[in-house]
Amino acid sequence: NATELTSGTLPMARLSGTLPALNGSALTALNGSNISSGTLPTARLGTGKILQVVSEQRGMYNQNTTSTTEQDVEYSSGNTWEMAITPSATSSYLWITGVYGVAFSASNTQNRYNLKPYIKIGSGSYAQMLGNYTTGYYHSNSAQYGMQASGLYPFHIKFSPNTTSECKIKLTYRVQHSGYGASITINPHTGGETRMTVMEVSG
Repeated sequence: NATELTSGTLPMARLSGTLPALNGSALTALNGSNISSGTLPTARLGTGKILQVVSEQRGMYNQNTTSTTEQDVEYSSGNTWEMAITPSATSSYLWITGVYGVAFSASNTQNRYNLKPYIKIGSGSYAQMLGNYTTGYYHSNSAQYGMQASGLYPFHIKFSPNTTSECKIKLTYRVQHSGYGASITINPHTGGETRMTVMEVSG
């Protein structure tokens, strides 16, 4: 009778059938390739996993300004372009990447413009995510007057919203200094569209 066994180890060849319902906490070195059914919960995947992705590009509505007041990038006249994502955990962070499609010109010095991304969490107000993010030219040499710049200007942000409420991201632009014939155009031509991708990454 097996109840009489008080020492030694039974060889595996003497055991038959399937494993009974045991506490598996002492099992180690299990190969992930042996998982053949069911779904692993996200919490078991560790950190750095991409949980969701939203991506858009806007090129249908051409915008331009000579103003030093911030303007929202829009998808149509008067309609702000907002990218929305709702994190699944407060420990997640948002990886935001994209490009502004920009054309800029000025006829004198102070040839600079300003690009800023903002975020709004839940019903709160929009808050700036980066510094001024100023780009362009600044020259006092007359040989540099009348400079023009056109192209795709990238940005990359890692942001921790610490929430499971909806987050909205918008982009703004403005001329840094008035005068000198300075003007900035968003989405100036086909292939110069403004694009943005927002990913939720596990923390």
